Amino acid sequence: MRDENAALIIVDVQNGFTPGGNLAVKNADQIIPSINILAKKFDCVVLTQDWHTADHISFVENHEGKQPFETIELDYGTQVLWPAHCIQGSYDANFNPELNVPTAQLIIRKGFNKNIDSYSAFLEADHKTATGLQGYLSTRHIDTVYIVGIATDFCVAWTAMDAVKLGFKTYVIEDATAAIDLNGSLEKAWNDMLNIGVQKIHIKDI
Repeated sequence: MRDENAALIIVDVQNGFTPGGNLAVKNADQIIPSINILAKKFDCVVLTQDWHTADHISFVENHEGKQPFETIELDYGTQVLWPAHCIQGSYDANFNPELNVPTAQLIIRKGFNKNIDSYSAFLEADHKTATGLQGYLSTRHIDTVYIVGIATDFCVAWTAMDAVKLGFKTYVIEDATAAIDLNGSLEKAWNDMLNIGVQKIHIKDI
């Protein structure tokens, strides 16, 4: 039975994060068939899409002498320096061709501000600049969100934690996500999510 007050948020299932991409996450392509099936169970489906400028502040190529995955301190906090990925209009930024979710009604593009990274589907990394997703869900009378996609320990986790802070009942479907797991980031992300009230579930629970 469909829950009219629930939404599925599919995070960053893009070529850049799947095998062959500029920031490929191991086995990320293997979750796509499950996501396609899950999407059929929701009336409200939202896709997010990393959409960076080539001169984005989070790209290691734009910081002389730095190595990939080093961190720097910016006005909004610690920033991981990523290999350039998901540049606007590029094949890398396109949704993976195996993603088949024709019922999705909204695409939230994030990370297009060159001076601020944006992991969360709700707020940019300054924790102030809204994407508009909260307003959209509220007008649809959505009070519960289920989150899947890439990467568990960054964009999925930040989206889930912001959802809780904004008052949504929030589930992350663990076996429909894929993680980078950078220096223990996956364990930390799950601890942070569970401590704030995110609920971990699995596909069989839906």
